[in-house]
Amino acid sequence: MKQQGRANLDRVKVIVAGEDSVRIGALLAGQADFIRQIQAYDERPTREQGFTIYAAPTRGVNDSLAFRPDNPLVSDLRVRRALLHATDSQQIVATLFSANYPPAKSVVASGAPGFVDLSSSLTFDPALANRLLDEAGWRRGADGLREKDGKALRLTVYESLPQPQNKAVLQLVSQQWGKVGARLTILPGDAGSKVADNLDPQKTPLAVIEVGRADPDVIKSQFYPENRDGLLQQGGAGKNSRFSDARLNALLLGIASEVDAPQRLKIAADAQRYLLEQAYVIPFFEEPQVFAGAPYLHGVSFEAVGRPSFYGAWLNKR
Repeated sequence: MKQQGRANLDRVKVIVAGEDSVRIGALLAGQADFIRQIQAYDERPTREQGFTIYAAPTRGVNDSLAFRPDNPLVSDLRVRRALLHATDSQQIVATLFSANYPPAKSVVASGAPGFVDLSSSLTFDPALANRLLDEAGWRRGADGLREKDGKALRLTVYESLPQPQNKAVLQLVSQQWGKVGARLTILPGDAGSKVADNLDPQKTPLAVIEVGRADPDVIKSQFYPENRDGLLQQGGAGKNSRFSDARLNALLLGIASEVDAPQRLKIAADAQRYLLEQAYVIPFFEEPQVFAGAPYLHGVSFEAVGRPSFYGAWLNKR
């Protein structure tokens, strides 16, 4: 650590401002020296006015969609694989984000401990997606929507408000899936029923997931049933409980219990491979923490999951 002893700044005043325009306006007007949560579409104009953009990696589970296999619509591996290959993450990033949001190459970010590049498992392949849905018995109706046993392939997901531009991301995914005959309905992230519905796989076969942590244990934290339970094993809060994956859970527990560091990273890699082999998750992109700072602000640093430190920061307004 370069800075030693007393911090350079006497105090840091934090002002909470929920609106993007208010935060950016405060920065541009000199009322703020540093702001959090710059949307990708605001990065370039802010930078062009002489301000610094900081994009700190979070090194955890990528912005993704997780399936709840207890829901019969997505219980078939072929359906999950089809929707994975119907998803074009490159288009999502190119359309909505900046170079600070790399397309996902695995379940976790490329800077995460234990990361393994599984790009070959995440290819955009509509022909394969259509073939898998055909093999699974889902036939297109007159409107192009696939049906099986009298049920349409209509899936529901709630928008996740903390994730950047999540509604727009899901809308683009919906368009992509529509081309292979699946329909994705996006419900508002502030709906009063969201919490209860997200715990019932029969109501929500999909959920948006992401968590930052610079340790392989982040995979267990996201997917183990006694932690965040991203897949809603044993039915979550639903009445019908069938799905459980002993192989996955053994890998997740191994990440938490293994004391040999190289072996622990190997188990983390195996867990990533298994999650994608089973198409339990569709990773979109690596989510950074994006900030903007005044040109006279220097010395800001970031810890392992993107939180800023002002211990060594200093101002030079001359």
